Amino acid sequence: MEKVSVARTRRYNDFPSTPAQEGEQSVSEAVLTAPRPAATDGRKRIWFFDEGSGSMKNLLGGKGAGLAEMTQAGLPVPPGFTLTTEVCLAYYAAGRRLPDALPSEIAASMRELEHRTAKGFGNAADPLLVSVRSGARVSMPGMMDTILNLGLNDETVAGLARLTGNDRFAYDAYRRFMAMFGDVVLGIPKAEFEHVVEEAKRKARVATDPELDAGKWKEVIAQYREIVRIHTGKPFPQDVHEQLELAIAAVFDSWHSKRAQDYRAFNKIPDDWGTACSVCTMVFGNMGEDSGTGVAFTRDPNTGEKTLFGEYLRNAQGEDVVAGIRTPMKLSELQSAQPDVYGQFVTIAGQLELHYRDMQDLEFTVERGKLWMLQTRSGKRSAEAAVKIALDFAHDGIITKDEALNRVEANTLDQLFHARIDPHQRYDVAGKGLNASPGAASGEIVFDADTAAARGRAGESVILVRVETAPDDVHGMIAAKGVLTSRGGATSHAAVVARGMGKPCVVGFDAMTVDYREKTATIGSAVLREGDWITIDGTTGNVALGRLQLIPPPSALPDWLDEFLGWADKRKRLGVWANADTPEDARKARELGATGIGLTRTEHMFMQPDRLPVVQRMIVSDTPQARAEALAELLPFQRDDFAGILEAMAGYPVTIRLLDPPLHEFLPSLEQLLVETTELRLGRGENDPQYQQQARVLARVRALHEQNPMLGLRVCRLGILYPEIYAMQVRAIFEAACALRARGVDAQPDVMIPGVGTLEEMRVTFDATKSVADAVIAETGVPVP
Repeated sequence: MEKVSVARTRRYNDFPSTPAQEGEQSVSEAVLTAPRPAATDGRKRIWFFDEGSGSMKNLLGGKGAGLAEMTQAGLPVPPGFTLTTEVCLAYYAAGRRLPDALPSEIAASMRELEHRTAKGFGNAADPLLVSVRSGARVSMPGMMDTILNLGLNDETVAGLARLTGNDRFAYDAYRRFMAMFGDVVLGIPKAEFEHVVEEAKRKARVATDPELDAGKWKEVIAQYREIVRIHTGKPFPQDVHEQLELAIAAVFDSWHSKRAQDYRAFNKIPDDWGTACSVCTMVFGNMGEDSGTGVAFTRDPNTGEKTLFGEYLRNAQGEDVVAGIRTPMKLSELQSAQPDVYGQFVTIAGQLELHYRDMQDLEFTVERGKLWMLQTRSGKRSAEAAVKIALDFAHDGIITKDEALNRVEANTLDQLFHARIDPHQRYDVAGKGLNASPGAASGEIVFDADTAAARGRAGESVILVRVETAPDDVHGMIAAKGVLTSRGGATSHAAVVARGMGKPCVVGFDAMTVDYREKTATIGSAVLREGDWITIDGTTGNVALGRLQLIPPPSALPDWLDEFLGWADKRKRLGVWANADTPEDARKARELGATGIGLTRTEHMFMQPDRLPVVQRMIVSDTPQARAEALAELLPFQRDDFAGILEAMAGYPVTIRLLDPPLHEFLPSLEQLLVETTELRLGRGENDPQYQQQARVLARVRALHEQNPMLGLRVCRLGILYPEIYAMQVRAIFEAACALRARGVDAQPDVMIPGVGTLEEMRVTFDATKSVADAVIAETGVPVP
């Protein structure tokens, strides 16, 4: 349990648990009159949806501003109001206490909401129920808390049942509220409530929640009451004003929950923005087969295709979709089930996209055949979708090219170059889930976020495997190579968060059964344990057992990306150079728009298997002649590498750094050599030629071994002590450049002398380098600028 949850429980324990007697304050009166820090200014703290606008995201949060904008546009939005982000900041400034007089302002706003809805908050005959939802100025999907059905208690639930004529709906709504409130506000582990429901389904021999009747939900509620009493020492709160104040405080608390902090750190969102809190009249998607709830995007958030993309659950509440509790239907199935509702939704989706000039992420509920819009915000999307959507909007004249360029975060473009499974590799597909976030990943299975985070920090490749992810799993998702869940849809928490992170993700893989206690995942007849390898493909939804070979995406840029980067090239004022140690690196860098190579590390060329033995022979040489022979053998290797890089970057500068690391880094480790030499001496004797050669290598390694490799015999000091090494490299560079220029290739080499610390070091190495370069130019008769 997080520390914040303990604080919430203590705050609940501050309220009296017995009814007020005559002459005493009621619970709600105690709430309103409790000593509180004074307000610091007279700024408006509560805005009804019809008072705000979409331009007020910083004050009302993205959710509140979106609800206000839709209300102003005349769209079907349930009435409600938003507490500003400034209230959240004041709450923290006061040591997590709501500002003075705010409860009376909330109570007044609730009275106005009662007037607008013709319902009564806490009225058993016709109860007003609300949702309490967070909303930062930028989307943080699932990272903060939401409470639905607030306003239910033992009396109002009976009234709701009478009013709707649907006992099952009313008591289902109450148990949902109790579980959410217990988890979010009282800090009771959610698993305790879930266990009760699972046991109820097992005893009733049913598979899904909607199959439980009102009687079973009443039994569940009775058990929930006992769970609350055990954890808090008090009954579940029945005063609706008490419920509301505690819920608002809990939403503000969730701004600094661990998962929210992890998400903000990953996405570079400031901690001092705070969250707004919206209180909205409840509409219900769980009132029967003509009701439901859904999440949709006005375009495909994976591909950018101009088509509605989303999911819908009949007879369910909104949290069921994003929590991944049930695998939803495609949005297109709403069209066949309720064509009028679907047609209205398509119209509204188009209006909102055009109004906001961006792809929208929409939440909606259908209550007994009536459509209600609950949210609109700019949707999270993959890098591919971001580029394609920006291009489409610019082509259609909705935004300018400059706006299109600014719509795509530069650091997301790397998502376009995710790994994929080698198509030439033969493998069996173990099953197929929903392709939630593109790219392929292979790693060892882990079943919890903490393990994923720990092993990810250690540099291990892991796949986080869950039934469904929750906001508390975000730190594990950050560390994992990919995410696989057995439940959930393309708008579930796992899908939305992984897509935003650029992590490969497959969800709704219902062929897999996960057992957290035994730490196993069963796919068909295969039982996988923690540490077993698995491969997922977030582009296709395929899942394969074992470790598969991954390769990078095709080298050729897609036409749509080439066009987009072309727009960027025409507006850029800063060139980008790349690091390249091979001709392949240089070709890829140029293809992606690099206008030079800022660093070629020549030591990496020495480490290739066909060259390393020659390098080692050069290092352990006993005579200058033997060293010269080894260097002469290395020269063609270096010359060919430099020629490939210079030709790939023809017309652009290439900075080549002469040998930088100490020589012992090219030799076997001292410990390894000691073991091998000792074994040879004991096995063959000291007169054995192989032992004698190994002993010479060991002596050389000991002589070259550095206590502090960063400050010892390396960089230009190496070139001064062994000038023949740098001379070979400079000759290779200029022989390659002269040969290319003789063929008309505009080779532009620059030579970097590493680690110069004094004027004398610079003079010696510069003179030696220039002498060799001038000699090659004179020999070939080809000038190099």
